[in-house]
Amino acid sequence: MAVKKYKPVTPGQRGMTGYTFEEITKTRPERALIRPLRKSGGRNVYGRITVRHRGGGNRRQIRIVDFKREKRDIPARVAAIEYDPNRTARLALLFYADGEKRYIVAPLDLKVGDTVVSGSKAEVRVGNSLPISNIPIGTLVHNVELQEGRGGQLVRAAGGAAQLLAKEGDYAQVRMPSGEVRLIRQVCYATIGQVGNIDHSNVKLGKAGRKRHMGRRPEVRGTAMSPRDHPHGGGEGRQPIGMPGPKSPWGKPTLGYKTRRNKRTDQFIVRRRGKKRR
Repeated sequence: MAVKKYKPVTPGQRGMTGYTFEEITKTRPERALIRPLRKSGGRNVYGRITVRHRGGGNRRQIRIVDFKREKRDIPARVAAIEYDPNRTARLALLFYADGEKRYIVAPLDLKVGDTVVSGSKAEVRVGNSLPISNIPIGTLVHNVELQEGRGGQLVRAAGGAAQLLAKEGDYAQVRMPSGEVRLIRQVCYATIGQVGNIDHSNVKLGKAGRKRHMGRRPEVRGTAMSPRDHPHGGGEGRQPIGMPGPKSPWGKPTLGYKTRRNKRTDQFIVRRRGKKRR
């Protein structure tokens, strides 16, 4: 996928870039594989805002994506590559040999007409889903399971890829896109290849309106608020935050403050994620 630049006929288009959609082969979704998306505007069942900066946005329909790849040893033909407004990756529409249709996350270099299959006897080829025990060391994978049969939970965003580093006993070491190395059981399934739409991170929205179309409302800096609304607020003119570290609107530390409390899974993390490598 390439990134296109807009001719700046308006101020908002001066730094704007967008998709070319050259890989999309079908514009309308499969009718049997969509559901309406009901928005909450960030509000809970009592009508109180629990997640800020959400609301509005274009109307969408949820695409039912097969993350489990549970149709074992049944070949499927890639019928189309489609756009999904709910995720950064593209979707591949599969026509199985038994007549069923399903969506999967489209990996890089998967083309219309290709055949994919899921199962322990499948070839190590882009789009195929295998147990980690049958995948060679060094292979790039995505849509990785954490628990057998639960479906892929890791590495599903555009351009994402995990690498299989080693196998020992019942577990394999897998390096995540963040740099974290994690132990995953070898009976868990993963899909071969890197997630497509790799230029997604190069797209610049260019104006606030495009964020509103995504259902994201404006964020206000804490320093621009009053002291009753935010710990950073108040003062004449521009002031430093005036405290040991940045705080959330409710006085909790933020911006780099560690919040992980799941000690139960610490034993499966071989190396913590670090700063992004350039």
